[in-house]
Amino acid sequence: MQEVTPRKYIVTDPPLAVALFSNVRWAWIWLIIRLYVGYQWVAAGYNKIINPAWVGAKAGTALTGFLNNAISLTTGAHPAVQVWYANFLKFAILPYARTWSYVVSFGEVLVGLGLIIGVFTGIAAFFGFFMNMNYMLAGSLSTNPILLFLSIFLILAWKTAGWWGLDRWVLIDLGTPWSPGLAFQRKGEATVPSPTTEMKGSR
Repeated sequence: MQEVTPRKYIVTDPPLAVALFSNVRWAWIWLIIRLYVGYQWVAAGYNKIINPAWVGAKAGTALTGFLNNAISLTTGAHPAVQVWYANFLKFAILPYARTWSYVVSFGEVLVGLGLIIGVFTGIAAFFGFFMNMNYMLAGSLSTNPILLFLSIFLILAWKTAGWWGLDRWVLIDLGTPWSPGLAFQRKGEATVPSPTTEMKGSR
């Protein structure tokens, strides 16, 4: 534990966390996970896009059936779907099933492509996590628990997960809200190292 000022401390990360989440030497692990999770999302989204019940003349039909089934799973002492979430689906999603059908279909593909290409990896993983969580709350398991679990780790490893991808350059140019990248620095302004720039020196 490093002392910064009296009564203020910075708790240092354990070596394993530093190696996995901050050292690009282990970025190949996240590449494998990214490709697996990304493929699952692209495949799921593509199958929806080519299905008229999701995208096309009958858009919203498949989602309506899914939502009605989820809403019906609120009975019993330990329902598969909680009443509060069923009410959310009933009043916020079901009336706009056609619109949400497009959002879900193309959203899955975009999340998958972001993970495969390795661009905005942390953001893509977050939205993937968000969709997995909602599918599970709606009573659908399938591969959702596995993908949700892997997405959590991709979010934690956002600094290095996209190293073998476009994030290697995107993070340097765009930076973060607390550390502007090269694209947002004025000419002659002191360089503020982005997360990826700092990681280069750690190799």
